[in-house]
Amino acid sequence: MKYVVTAEQAKEIDKFTIENVGIPSMVLMERAALAVVEKIASTAKRTDKIVCVCGVGNNGGDGVAIARILHQKGYAVSIALTGNRTKATDDNQRQVEIAKKIGVSFVNNLQEEEYNVIVDAIFGIGLSRNVTGIYEEVIESINRQEGIVFSVDIPSGLHSDTGQVMGCVVQADVTVTFGYAKQGQLFYPGAEYVGELVVASIGFVNQLGENCSMFSYEREDLQQLMPKRVAYSNKGTYGKVLVIGGSKNMAGACYLSAAAAYAMGAGLVKIITPEANRQIMQTLLPEAVLHTYEEYCGSEVWEEDIRQAKAIVIGPGLGRDACAKKLLELVMEHACVPVVLDADALQILAKDPAWIEPFHGGKARWKLPENIIVTPHLKEMADLLGKDVSVRDLQERKLDVRDICKENANVLVLKDARTLVIQGEKCYINLSGNNGMATAGSGDVLTGVVLGLLAQQVPPYIAASLGVYIHGLAGDLAASQYGTYSMTARDIVNAISGVLEACEGGRK
Repeated sequence: MKYVVTAEQAKEIDKFTIENVGIPSMVLMERAALAVVEKIASTAKRTDKIVCVCGVGNNGGDGVAIARILHQKGYAVSIALTGNRTKATDDNQRQVEIAKKIGVSFVNNLQEEEYNVIVDAIFGIGLSRNVTGIYEEVIESINRQEGIVFSVDIPSGLHSDTGQVMGCVVQADVTVTFGYAKQGQLFYPGAEYVGELVVASIGFVNQLGENCSMFSYEREDLQQLMPKRVAYSNKGTYGKVLVIGGSKNMAGACYLSAAAAYAMGAGLVKIITPEANRQIMQTLLPEAVLHTYEEYCGSEVWEEDIRQAKAIVIGPGLGRDACAKKLLELVMEHACVPVVLDADALQILAKDPAWIEPFHGGKARWKLPENIIVTPHLKEMADLLGKDVSVRDLQERKLDVRDICKENANVLVLKDARTLVIQGEKCYINLSGNNGMATAGSGDVLTGVVLGLLAQQVPPYIAASLGVYIHGLAGDLAASQYGTYSMTARDIVNAISGVLEACEGGRK
């Protein structure tokens, strides 16, 4: 598990390390410089011309230290100082004095020469206003260079919390950040400017990360979090679930969700869909049990299925007619197990003030049962929040969804290129997946992945966050087999077994 921090949290960790642990700031600076040098040395040749572009803060001090260490290792390196030197930090000034004493060369104009390696150490994680003037000129000069660009901690010009471009930004090939990843390095558009992200340990106390606002999974986490299979078991051991979805000409959505639930290990999947979909569903997925909407609206059979189900998905291809609304009401009022709401179910809810109060700033007030998991993409989330919120607001993180929704007990899966899973103060950010997953049905597969985990008694928040991660890993595997242009949602379903097979192998 990796922790992700805000700029404020990173500063607090740095301060705690210096004041409470007792590691001097110059020692941390030296360790940071060594980490960047190690990465540069893995690709740079001794004949390469290197320049370190350094601002007046401690990020610039890191850059000067990097140049000094490279110089001592025999590399041809120069330092380009930028900014008002009267405002330089004490550590920055010390590093410049040391570099001068050991003979590191200083240059005044980046445009005078071409460099094979450029080290960006202008701004650190504290940037809060747009880049203008001389700094803008320097960043543009860096981006015109054809050499490899290494950014120190974060590309200069990038907001470390939101990932927004502050006027202009360095386009890095590699970013070496310290201790923990920063939010802005992972959100788009920031992720497009970071290049390869290297998280280097420089001496921070590991336990500090547990108080961070955000985390992501790694492959090793699958071994611990995936539910175990036991030798003496039957289909009831692994859970019976309901998939309620599909309308005429929309059978594919509920099929993909049901197929993904089976691929995740659910014991039995029952599909509730219109009669028009019967032949399609029984052909595509003969393993599923099938009932139709016509049997359910007002039927007592409904309560029996509710009692038997370990989890429910409602929404994929559901439609928004009177029958769909009636089914959603039945689920919301009678289900005591985890319920995943997606697609049309969310659109029905968004227009019903009995469940979703109009949002006019402050906190979102959702009157949903606590067992409900909502899985909107950005447009659906904007609809849930109301007319005062746009997709662009959500993209730019001007609205802090975590803060807006934290008073709701529900698990929120906010789907995007970087999907967030939020409940109260907990926030998971997903780093798996690729742009080939931007295809019809991909979200339906996700609901099925989460459903399969819920069927096996995985707690809702873990089921949602782990499901998002596995969904992305399956997308990555599918992309490796079919390419991002050609992969389909069914390819993602078929790739789930490959992801989980690796987990099973690790437990043997």
